[in-house]
Amino acid sequence: MEMIDLSRYTGKYDIETVIDGFEKGTVKDGDTVEIEGMIHRIRAMKSFAFFVLRTQRNLVQCVYEPSDSDKPIADFKEEDSVRLTGTIKKDDRSALGFEIHINSIEVLSSPAENMPIVINKKKLDCNVDIKLDYRSLSLRNPHERAALKIVDGIINAFRSFMHGEGFTEFVPPKIVSAGAEGGADMFEVDYFGEKALLNQSPQMYKQMMVGVFKKVYTVAPVFRAEKHSTSRHINEFEGLDFEMGFIDSFEDIMAVEARFMKYMFDYLKTNYSPELKELGVELPDIPDIPQFKFMEIKEIIADKYNREFRNPNDLEPEEERLIGEYVMETYGSPLVFVTHYPSKKRPFYAMDDPENPKYTLSFDLLLNGAEVTTGGQRIHDYQKQLDKIKSRGMNPEEFSDFLMMHKYGMPPHGGLGIGLERLAMKLLGVDNIRTVTAFPRDIGRINP
Repeated sequence: MEMIDLSRYTGKYDIETVIDGFEKGTVKDGDTVEIEGMIHRIRAMKSFAFFVLRTQRNLVQCVYEPSDSDKPIADFKEEDSVRLTGTIKKDDRSALGFEIHINSIEVLSSPAENMPIVINKKKLDCNVDIKLDYRSLSLRNPHERAALKIVDGIINAFRSFMHGEGFTEFVPPKIVSAGAEGGADMFEVDYFGEKALLNQSPQMYKQMMVGVFKKVYTVAPVFRAEKHSTSRHINEFEGLDFEMGFIDSFEDIMAVEARFMKYMFDYLKTNYSPELKELGVELPDIPDIPQFKFMEIKEIIADKYNREFRNPNDLEPEEERLIGEYVMETYGSPLVFVTHYPSKKRPFYAMDDPENPKYTLSFDLLLNGAEVTTGGQRIHDYQKQLDKIKSRGMNPEEFSDFLMMHKYGMPPHGGLGIGLERLAMKLLGVDNIRTVTAFPRDIGRINP
């Protein structure tokens, strides 16, 4: 019998460790290091070559000299996986402040065929569909990869912030027997011969867990079987959701989200600056976030932009864009809260405004002219929730699990849901949500 060696795979070949050491002065000019990665580009010169090595987050310039290797340059290919030993050479022209002169290099694996797309340019020269057809390859491009690294940063920031605020994470189910939104299109699945559905929202489970932990959050996939085909919609996306109890007002929820947004922007600027630089994105400081009532901002936009007042129940995409333009111009904020949406437009669990029941104690948060969050205060009283379900012609028996928590007592509560990919899209200023989705699912795509 042998015992597992816990010292294995501890990142000793990671270039990030070398970069950190070089910045701190623990790795110096002339030191020998071992790193691994994939050959991103080979640039052959007269008597030597540059091997640009792609690691998990960086491009590292390495100098290959045939006299120091037992293999000719012809034996190496782009996309070879290699492990090498080399000498650090300080070079202020390098983005990292150094390059590595190769002493020895081992090829761990080599591609069987030439690449169908060119990934080692600054940006990929192909359309979105080709990028998605060859997704495992296109994401190797540093520019494409950087967008997904920012998505990683948003998730990390959300979890870090939520824990710091005393929230508890839980995992909601993805297979359910009924919808949380009361009628929106849902995907059906065969569940041991019975009809089941892919969850369109963790809403019911978030509310249930408020009675357990008071403040909860979840990071989970959401499925919407809506047959849209736009640059801002996909049919499976990641939801960043939280719910909180014992609130005095729906504005308590907005305050928590405003703090998160400030935290996230600072978190990304501190921890993901290489990716932001790669993408050419400079995140602003977040000032206090303005808020407007739904009808108020619609009237402002109609008047300012000489726009016909349409759709009294919702904001149109063009209205959202103009709101973003107006708020940035007037208040210098990329973010704005729009509150008090019409009750007709909000789900059955949204609490109506006691001062005007035509509207709800709910809100959207818009970022750079598009909605990225929907939230609000929920009905916590059993009889009021039962009455609203009936008033909408819905069958209370189909919501027995949902109503159970109300029947046995719930504190005043509310929460929100953030669409991760939509947030990343508007944060980075890209024009297609699929760009910031690792493997998007939409009406025309279910692979890879």
